[in-house]
Amino acid sequence: METIRTFLKPVIDLQGTGAQIKRLRQLNGFSVHDVQSVFGFDYPQAIYGWESGKNIPTIDNLLVLAQLFNVEIGDLIATKTIEIDSVPENIMKSA
Repeated sequence: METIRTFLKPVIDLQGTGAQIKRLRQLNGFSVHDVQSVFGFDYPQAIYGWESGKNIPTIDNLLVLAQLFNVEIGDLIATKTIEIDSVPENIMKSA
């Protein structure tokens, strides 16, 4: 019989990541339209969506933001952990 354990799973905090992107944009003196221009977007909705936590940039776009803001990609991403119950012990050994 397998032992069941709790696992703390890291997940991206969309609102926290959006707030971080907005903070770094402002800290670097960029407007939303400046960032829009860097990406070549026709409209700024994607940037507003990132900053509000509605969605998250793709990995490629995170790389561009990190370079634009002169930070590591990990500095853009806020995380939180959620608790998952009933994870079989054999899964925990492979993690």
